[in-house]
Amino acid sequence: MLVLSLAINVAVLVPVLWGLISDSPGSASAFGPDEPARRILISVYCAIALLSAVLLAWPAGRPTFGPGLLSLQVVYKIISVVALGPAHPVAMANLGIAAVHSITLWVVLR
Repeated sequence: MLVLSLAINVAVLVPVLWGLISDSPGSASAFGPDEPARRILISVYCAIALLSAVLLAWPAGRPTFGPGLLSLQVVYKIISVVALGPAHPVAMANLGIAAVHSITLWVVLR
């Protein structure tokens, strides 16, 4: 289950990062204009994607670092729903990923 959550992180974040970095119209409408706040978000998403990829390639590190990464993601994704409203497309996607990561945490930590 941990591998699934990490793979979802990479699979979702690579195209999202591409859209943000290339300033695609869809990214601009969902995440706002290319300003410092969005570049900070790109940095955070890069960190999540890179750590997820490292943990996919380094199975020994998964039990130590995986739950912390997923816990942080669940918390910030739920906060983003409160901040954006549940109808926002980014918030809806965050809810889905938070649900998967929550199930993974329940399985891994029980």
